[in-house]
Amino acid sequence: MAADTPLIITVALTGSRIGKHQTPRIPVTPDEIARSGIEAWRAGASVVHVHVRDASTGLGTQDVTVFREVVDRLRAETDAILCLTTSGIPGRNLSIEERLAPLALRPEMVSFDAGSINTEAGVFLNQTDFLDAATAAAREHGVKLELECFDTGMIVTALRYHEQGLIPGPLHFQFLFGSKFGMPATTRALANAVDMIPGDATWSVIGIGRAQLQMAMMAMPVGGHVRVGLEDNIYYRRGELATGNAQLVERVARLAAELGRPVATPAEARRQLGLA
Repeated sequence: MAADTPLIITVALTGSRIGKHQTPRIPVTPDEIARSGIEAWRAGASVVHVHVRDASTGLGTQDVTVFREVVDRLRAETDAILCLTTSGIPGRNLSIEERLAPLALRPEMVSFDAGSINTEAGVFLNQTDFLDAATAAAREHGVKLELECFDTGMIVTALRYHEQGLIPGPLHFQFLFGSKFGMPATTRALANAVDMIPGDATWSVIGIGRAQLQMAMMAMPVGGHVRVGLEDNIYYRRGELATGNAQLVERVARLAAELGRPVATPAEARRQLGLA
């Protein structure tokens, strides 16, 4: 990708674990999540990555009814690309059907975690039967997979599914850096990940915690795209909580302008990602 390619900013609104006791800005209710997505879209995000929460526990849920409430609002008030999660929920052993339920809403994209990895909450398990089912469901519904890779083994796995014809191109990778058990937030790790994927693939970076801004600054000058948001980082700077998802998007958009990269509109992002 050229260094002047319009920058696709993805915003990860809430995730499944962070609570109001950690930051009062984390959106939890469907109304809060939808409003935060609208604000982030106005700030320059062209892709909105959506988790939703269970009203009784405050943790993530794959309940399609809750997803529909958020999705309908975002579709009505924005032209953003919606990327719904297929992630598991901490402390719950969700079935494959539960994890893939949001595909029934026919979003343009869903996340595809291409392997298992240790986390502080336990093993994030993505066994072959889930990966097989996810690729099949995505083809059936005409949904593009966002290939989330926490380590290089996940990149290899995603490429193998592509070579077998189970994940059609063009591929879009979302590399995650800075977790305790995955790829470190370094230029070497980024260069290695990019070197492993096809030249016609698009790629974006996730930096966890303080690595969010660092990874954005590494990716933008070399044509990569960026994900920010409270799911991955609740701070604007050391000791200062972010005021919301929009603030994190605005910062990346401002820095992109300084680097001479225009921020992609949703229409431009769709062309880059090969979406209809």
